[in-house]
Amino acid sequence: MKQAAKAPKKVEEQGILKTLKPYYATSLGTAYLTDSLVALRELPEKSVNLIVTSPPYALHFKKAYGNVAKAEYVDWFATFAKEMFRVLTDDGSLVLNIGGSYNKGTPTKSLYHFRLLLKLVDEIGFHLAQECFWYNPAKMPMPAEWVTVRKIRIKESVEYVWWLSKTPWPKADNQKVAKETFSADMLRLQQRGLRETTRPGGYKINASWSQIKNKGAIPSNFVQADLFEAERDQAENVMIMGNNAANDAYTLRCKEKGLTIHPARYPKALPEFFIKMLTDEGDVVLDPFAGSNTTGAVAEGLGRRWLAFDDVEEYLVGSKFRFAGF
Repeated sequence: MKQAAKAPKKVEEQGILKTLKPYYATSLGTAYLTDSLVALRELPEKSVNLIVTSPPYALHFKKAYGNVAKAEYVDWFATFAKEMFRVLTDDGSLVLNIGGSYNKGTPTKSLYHFRLLLKLVDEIGFHLAQECFWYNPAKMPMPAEWVTVRKIRIKESVEYVWWLSKTPWPKADNQKVAKETFSADMLRLQQRGLRETTRPGGYKINASWSQIKNKGAIPSNFVQADLFEAERDQAENVMIMGNNAANDAYTLRCKEKGLTIHPARYPKALPEFFIKMLTDEGDVVLDPFAGSNTTGAVAEGLGRRWLAFDDVEEYLVGSKFRFAGF
């Protein structure tokens, strides 16, 4: 029988980051203004249940939030990944959102993110539990030269989200993210039952499948921001579909205070999906490239403890606005 991983201590009991002062804290989590690698190295072994993060992508042009050149990216990220592997519990997971990039000067795609995936699995020891895809309809048609000027490429609207685990058996429960209702076809099948058959491709359908009890339809690995409790601003009641929110509380408060809005945010629905599926209440969620700390805010709302690291103070100042009391 597989032995359950030992639960990590509470954040306040871990004695972590003794050399660093918290930038701000809530009842469930702490944000640190720090070099993420330094902070990761201070975390105790097996002290984090889930890491959800979107590090700077490797692009051939410089972004305001900082990014590493493609030629250096794989080795750069690997130094962080080794520490991530160490701090995860045995049943823990790393959820990594990473985008693709074009090669400079040509309408061809870089393979840097695939090289990174191979290194994470072959050298560092992670297992690829599943590859998922984030549909972001707000992505700009870039690079403009190939898409809108020469018109020889099409608009990209999907980014990879790799679910990596420390062992082949991470904590996971897809019923926590099951959609509340089944499709009309599935409801009809449940009512009439399934007839045993073999599909043309050789796939066997068993009648007993209709007896499987689920809380709802099991989601696919195609994650769309509006499918799982899409976020609404409470004041303006604005539905936010991509990562271009202009009227949510975080954005409005940053504008009010004259703070730079983080240019590469992901929607709350993305970390929400994985935090729900891969953790329980009280577990520890970490984002070592926190930015505006969407991950921490979602974790707090779901009753998980959280840690956030970032080395840009202005982004952390604005991230406070995601929490009540700031």
